[in-house]
Amino acid sequence: MINQSAELVFVPHPGMGHLISTVEIAKLLVARDSRLFITVLVINSPLHSNITPHTQSFLSSSANSSSERIKFIHLPEIQNNNTGLANFLSSFFEDRKPLVRDAVRELVGSKSGRPDSPRLAGFVVDMFSTAMMDVADEFGVPSYVFFTSGAGLLSLMSHVLTLSDEHGVDITDLKDKPDSELFVPGFLNPIPAKFLPAVTFDKAVSPFFLNHHRRIKSSKGILVNTFLELESRTIESLSQNKYPPIYPVGPILNLDHGETDEKTENIVSWLDKQPPSSVVFLCFGSQGSFGEEQVREIALALERSGVRFLWSLRVTSQTDKYNTPTYNIDQEVLPEGFLDRTAEIGKIIGWAPQVTILAHPAVGGFVSHCGWNSTLESLWFGVPIATWPLYAEQQYNAFKLVKELELSVEIKMDYVRGPGAAILRAEEIEGGIRSVMEHDSDLRKRVKVISAKSKKSLLNGGSSFSSLGRFIEDVKKNMP
Repeated sequence: MINQSAELVFVPHPGMGHLISTVEIAKLLVARDSRLFITVLVINSPLHSNITPHTQSFLSSSANSSSERIKFIHLPEIQNNNTGLANFLSSFFEDRKPLVRDAVRELVGSKSGRPDSPRLAGFVVDMFSTAMMDVADEFGVPSYVFFTSGAGLLSLMSHVLTLSDEHGVDITDLKDKPDSELFVPGFLNPIPAKFLPAVTFDKAVSPFFLNHHRRIKSSKGILVNTFLELESRTIESLSQNKYPPIYPVGPILNLDHGETDEKTENIVSWLDKQPPSSVVFLCFGSQGSFGEEQVREIALALERSGVRFLWSLRVTSQTDKYNTPTYNIDQEVLPEGFLDRTAEIGKIIGWAPQVTILAHPAVGGFVSHCGWNSTLESLWFGVPIATWPLYAEQQYNAFKLVKELELSVEIKMDYVRGPGAAILRAEEIEGGIRSVMEHDSDLRKRVKVISAKSKKSLLNGGSSFSSLGRFIEDVKKNMP
């Protein structure tokens, strides 16, 4: 237990996946120690459009249901006139330092002089909001990092940083050498360059990306959304590699199914009628979508496989005010007669209540973009993944799942969405679907084992439970 009440200020990245993880770890922390208080600073971003109705509903629900020791402060919106991704990344958090500084100053001032009021103990910044470590320094408190991806990505980017800073390697040169291999500490297999996040190869953006990792290495400790049993080799390697303390505290997930609406009830009702582990679920995240030709190939693959399916379909031909692909179940984008021919075995939906679906016993496989949150959810519920990454670090996640951990099958590990992207044909997609839905496979057995371990890690005495406790003790020791 912390002897004096302590306040941690979280500065999450505005992306929805980062916000959810931040709120969930805040809940775990205050539940573990009654003298710990947390303030979450919520930042608006036109690029991520995070304060959508869905996000606002999540934050409002969290504020109402969370402990009174978790507080949310929505920072004022400011105009960002920078064009281009590089300028946006370099200025977004820099421009918001005064807002964070003022919010924390007001927070500290409102509690000063009150008996037993919590003392500011540190900042917990997102893996992309490391600029706020400067504000923490101004208040004379330590900075910790919440790394919302897995330990493997942390190790990979640390290796890329070492190549850059200690060996003079310009990693962007590997863009034209996609099969060049990186031998990363803590990995059994060399990692081909094509599995690095795409921003790594952008000469304008890469310096900002690498600088985040320089700042991460200067923090007082790193909370990682993983668990020891999933990435033990990598975590051990990081711990031996002159890194700040690593706290694997995951899986950090929002497993609340939320309020059930009519659409969700309709989906669950359909799943209730399907045999156990018979349905393949296709969903590609909040930004995942395909053009009409690719949609038709997916449809052909599903029909040929004969597997029962639940498909969250998004098409890029229409966009909403946030420039985000919209759900489209228009028959015109599907093969003629597809909906009639598959009416008995398939269902196409728009937005998917992913946790509710993955938790359902009828679901036996997941065709996924391999976002880290989706990956952890799928493993938690024991549902094998067929990998189809689209952007960000998803290609690396797919490599990790298929080659390193042997917990997934491949549809395409190095697929990158965008202009010029090849169309995956029905035969390749069908093969992945059939493989992930194979009953009594060694893959399915391995996934069930890691599912049990993920749940055990969070229980009293589990690896992540203990790691979170160690973090709280270190916050106590590092209090100014």
